Amino acid sequence: MTKKRILLVAGDYVEDYEIMVPYQMLLMVGHSVDAVCPGKKAGETVATAIHDFEGEQTYSEKRGHNFRLSATFDEIDERSYDALVIPGGRAPEYLRLTPRVLEIVRHFAGAKKPIAAICHGVQLLTAAGVVKGRRVSCYPACSAELALAGGEFVPANSTFDNAHTDANLVTAPAWPAHPAWMRQFLAVLGSKVEP
Repeated sequence: MTKKRILLVAGDYVEDYEIMVPYQMLLMVGHSVDAVCPGKKAGETVATAIHDFEGEQTYSEKRGHNFRLSATFDEIDERSYDALVIPGGRAPEYLRLTPRVLEIVRHFAGAKKPIAAICHGVQLLTAAGVVKGRRVSCYPACSAELALAGGEFVPANSTFDNAHTDANLVTAPAWPAHPAWMRQFLAVLGSKVEP
């Protein structure tokens, strides 16, 4: 396997599982991952939120862990990375207001580098204008803005554990899809993973 250099963009109240699990899984298989947040430096933390499906009409939210960033946002050069990971949670709704974040997303999309986005992470893709004509999975509540941005919504199955690959773009509806989402992303990266 060729080791890849992966950028993970996050912010406060990123979904706990959606940052912790892909970060750890990608490191486990031998890739290098730089987790960054606008306005923060390596060693600082972002607060996470735990979203769960407990029978109400929408997910519940509780305070999660502190996630330690591994790189400084202002020092990154997106051209030096092979792939991008965008976790969900509440962070994407305000990160999409940061022009530099959208510039980074556009770089990966324009260069056709692998991008993995989950749940509300689609908000960065729609704000960056990179989903037109693409088939994309996301949390159902984000499907209206996906459609407005020209993307085609790939619905979640009843257990939210499905993912979808459209060329370089690997998307999923929520954290129950981690096995499918990461398996498909690793395939796009060219990483060999035994079933």
